[in-house]
Amino acid sequence: MIKGIIFDFDGVLIESAQIKTDAFRMLFSKWPEKVDEIVSYHINNMGVSRYVKFRYIYENIIRKPYSEEIGLDLGGGFSDLVLEKIKEAPLVKGTERFLEKAYKRYFLFIASGTPQEELDDIVFFKDIYKYFKGVFGTPPGKTEIVKNILTEYGFEKKQVVFVGDAGSDKKTADDTGIHFILRITKNNFEFANSTVYTIHDLSKLENRIVELENTYLEHSTVRFINNG
Repeated sequence: MIKGIIFDFDGVLIESAQIKTDAFRMLFSKWPEKVDEIVSYHINNMGVSRYVKFRYIYENIIRKPYSEEIGLDLGGGFSDLVLEKIKEAPLVKGTERFLEKAYKRYFLFIASGTPQEELDDIVFFKDIYKYFKGVFGTPPGKTEIVKNILTEYGFEKKQVVFVGDAGSDKKTADDTGIHFILRITKNNFEFANSTVYTIHDLSKLENRIVELENTYLEHSTVRFINNG
């Protein structure tokens, strides 16, 4: 049975993914010949810390020396572009209803690539902090966050599901051995074809979790019979 649900934040609980994509385009607009490649890189690596992306963009796309000072300057500019817009963005359809019901049954967590202080600010502003046992931003990375949750709460891997919208989220689930459910968006249709459990919004999440549990129990029963 599922005991813990770990959510990515942008594009899963709140409709903010496009806000961040637009911010990358604006932040690097002084390199117009590179900006499409930069935005494409960002979209293909949603869920990864912005600072990891900044370094990669500087070193591999615009090919300029990168430093911690440059990263902090970019981070400040990025926050200025997105923070208030994300606060104003709507929650993904079905989010409040699901959280209100689910937090009484499951341990709920957020694992996001957003810096911790900024994530806390947004989650408190949206008045959903009360539903979560833990809200975790970067650093560290998502894989480490999930491992820490498994250890701290004593979960077995089969008892936890990660709900995300990006390849980095699926990789986190695979690397830690937990279940995965994909929220389908316009940026991950191809990825969706290779994912077993999908949702378009949180109104169907409860159904998918039940399907996942039933499938796992059926497979476990077959293995038990075959081994017996």
